[in-house]
Amino acid sequence: MRLKQGWLEGVRQVHSPHCDERPEGEIPSLLVVHNISLPPGKFGGPYIDQLFMGQLDPAEDPFFAEIQHLRVSAHCLIRRDGAIVQYVPFDKRAWHAGVSLFEGRERCNDFSIGIEMEGTDFEPFTDKQYQSLRAVTVLLMKHYPISAERITGHSDIAPERKTDPGPFFDWSHFYELLR
Repeated sequence: MRLKQGWLEGVRQVHSPHCDERPEGEIPSLLVVHNISLPPGKFGGPYIDQLFMGQLDPAEDPFFAEIQHLRVSAHCLIRRDGAIVQYVPFDKRAWHAGVSLFEGRERCNDFSIGIEMEGTDFEPFTDKQYQSLRAVTVLLMKHYPISAERITGHSDIAPERKTDPGPFFDWSHFYELLR
């Protein structure tokens, strides 16, 4: 896996409009792990892409009417089979963290990379997902000042609002893979 102008080579790219420039001089120094499934609890399908593109059709599922107004994105999604989709180049600010705080610093989108794991708070992630997350993380750690201490969950930076990546994300296993 290689990085070229902020994009991973060899992965599917879907260019989300829900991003912008980082503050001047800011480079990513935090990795935030999330989980997502659309509709909730269902995997596969085009709906995550549609959400990150601002193209969700509320007629497709009743839940979509609640979230179709959102303007959100992540840098990457790791599907259940380990396939990686990239939506935003790493040098741009994706809109994944919302109101957030890490080590006393607000607005984590300014200085973070957001990776969504296709999943829920209620079931384990797949080994293929952990392997893909490891590969992306190792590459990011080579290019940006991200260390193991600067990898966190969405629930850690927005604890009043978010629970992801959830109790089934195996942090110990993931950190062992990084060694």
